[in-house]
Amino acid sequence: MALLAVAALAGGTAACSGDDEAGDAPGGAPSGDEEGTATATTAPAGPVAELTALDGGDGPFVAAATTPDLDALGYVEEEYAASGTATSYAPEGELGGDGRWTLRPDASAPYRTRVLVRRPADADDMSGTVVVEWLNVSGGADANPDYVMLEEEIARRGHVWVGVSAQRIGVEGGPVLVTAPGGEGIAGKGLKALDPARYGSLEHPGDGFAFDIFTQVARAVRAGGPITAGARPDRVLAVGESQSAVALTTYYNGVQPIAGAFDGFLVHSRGSVALPFVGPGEHADLAGSIGGGAVLLRDDLDAPALVLQAEGDVIGVLSSYAVRQDDTDTYRLWEVAGTAHADTRLVGATAEQLDCGAPVNDGPMHVVAKAALRALEEWVRTGDAPPEAPRLEVAGDPPAIVRDGDGIARGGIRTPPVDVPVVVLSGAPPPNPDLLCILLGSTTPLPPERIRELYASRADYEQRYAAAADDAIATGFVLEEDREALLGYADPSAVPG
Repeated sequence: MALLAVAALAGGTAACSGDDEAGDAPGGAPSGDEEGTATATTAPAGPVAELTALDGGDGPFVAAATTPDLDALGYVEEEYAASGTATSYAPEGELGGDGRWTLRPDASAPYRTRVLVRRPADADDMSGTVVVEWLNVSGGADANPDYVMLEEEIARRGHVWVGVSAQRIGVEGGPVLVTAPGGEGIAGKGLKALDPARYGSLEHPGDGFAFDIFTQVARAVRAGGPITAGARPDRVLAVGESQSAVALTTYYNGVQPIAGAFDGFLVHSRGSVALPFVGPGEHADLAGSIGGGAVLLRDDLDAPALVLQAEGDVIGVLSSYAVRQDDTDTYRLWEVAGTAHADTRLVGATAEQLDCGAPVNDGPMHVVAKAALRALEEWVRTGDAPPEAPRLEVAGDPPAIVRDGDGIARGGIRTPPVDVPVVVLSGAPPPNPDLLCILLGSTTPLPPERIRELYASRADYEQRYAAAADDAIATGFVLEEDREALLGYADPSAVPG
């Protein structure tokens, strides 16, 4: 479900595209209509995905460790086939590391893919914001890691969530980057093989067309069709985690300047590279891209981007340290201490089945992720930028996270479990060098004698933990609504009474 995922468990303005959508509009950005406010820009015109209901078979499929209780949230789930003719892209000149890419249209091909929708059952409860997730296929099946991380914030705000089967593997099947327990019989098969009665009519022409497919679905969302019960949304946000974040890097740098389809981007746990362009019928080779040239997000678009990185993303396989950028009027980087690329929130009960040499990271990444979504949505809606976050401390050659005497990362966004610890939450690889384990970090209890050194009593621990929670909320990196969830990570029983 995460980048190299646990998914089976659960230059200037670009040239015009084959969509005939050039126009003079900026890159799909909020443009201030008066100081302190912003409005969503009207995206350039172009082909819109045609939506038809999907039914039959075994019902909607998405790989996830847990099944959401949509009734309790006041939400309904619907599924559509999105179809049309998509354009692929090719570079016009060099794809530089600054992300200022120019693309030209290349080939065209028909497509018919899947779109999964979760929205308030009462259309009057919709917020006007649609969150469009590029579903993750690293585990060999469509997974929705950002929905899992953001569910409470989506529901309490009344946002519509749309998951797009953007990549070929999710539909047609293909190579599996990370094999995880629970993926047997699912990973690598694709929707068509998993449920022919429901998905047999789907057709994906290859990952080179994924970017325009994503655009055409966004246009269908903005048009106010069945996805939003006929209402035209005020804001359309793109989100993606892991491999999907790598895809959004490519999208932001090359396609957003052409299409202007999104008002803001939440790029979650990206690597230092971008998803490559490939030919018809091909899968993008993410594994082959890792270790390639580092690619920044371009800095000349109006659509804001908030990049959210776990501690475990910064050094190692993903090496996002190589693409750190200064914050600007349209860019924020949040790095979260004590978090891993994937954690117990994402893998659920499967965490108990994994033999990584240390328990899976149990950090509150999802709490910060929900604050990130709120911050991005408000940035687009009002023009008020999110708070700037301190970077994790990195030093040495090769670079490494700087840690305190307990092994806890220094710097970055801080939460109570890292500043008032009874365990060491780390994004560093555990003893087992398996790729899946590397992505899961670790949770290591502090020795009892160290806990006695840190806290005079259980009451002392609880008071300091609650104060740290209030500090995290005050800085804007945790929402007041998630205070109880954050307090739930406290473990007073680990401290002598």
